[in-house]
Amino acid sequence: MNYQIITNESALRAFIEWLPDLELHETFYCCLFARSKYVRDSSNVLPHIRSDKAQLKRFTSNKERLFDKIRQLECPLGSYKQKDLVVPQEALALYITINPRSFIKANTSSVRKLLDLALQPYNGFHPYQEVMSEIQKAKSRSVFVSFDFDIPKPMPNDLFMAVYESVNTRAIQWVETRGGYHLTIRTSEVSDNYKKNWYQEIRKILSRFSQDHDNAGDIMLPVPGTIQGGFTPKLL
Repeated sequence: MNYQIITNESALRAFIEWLPDLELHETFYCCLFARSKYVRDSSNVLPHIRSDKAQLKRFTSNKERLFDKIRQLECPLGSYKQKDLVVPQEALALYITINPRSFIKANTSSVRKLLDLALQPYNGFHPYQEVMSEIQKAKSRSVFVSFDFDIPKPMPNDLFMAVYESVNTRAIQWVETRGGYHLTIRTSEVSDNYKKNWYQEIRKILSRFSQDHDNAGDIMLPVPGTIQGGFTPKLL
């Protein structure tokens, strides 16, 4: 029996199609996490994950290979472990950076990072992990700006209306997640009459409705069509 990562194949494929096309030097960055908050009410607790997220696997991919690389995460149950504790299915969540990452930027920063580490006594660093961290940070371009509304469901109607008064419909994409909704704004689609103030207005809306007022910008998104703590995120 294997872990299940893909829970809705058609939804995942639709999400991949929605992602921006990449330039030659660009990639998407993905990370599979074990999240302790998803298993606190069960017998499968992960008490050692103090920051809520434990990284199990991370990788890069273009659009063409993304589905298959996600499928490769579906290894036999028990393969994912944290300090010899088996990570249960219900703790898993897959995230992606929907803004492309730049191999050019990551290459430059990685060379600097690895050279700096090479000039110091070895402290346990892993070159592969260092490079992957630089890729994660190396945003290529801001195709999207995202806002994470950590709110009870269903979405309040006044939140919905406030957003649609702040930016044009064409630029908006909602993603329903386990803990609320991610709002993504495709910046190239923002109409001229909204361009000056839309970001400030939506930040105000985020502060009004969500407990986490700072979860905005180039943030990772739970992947629609895959597992997120027993829930399947989806494009709305």
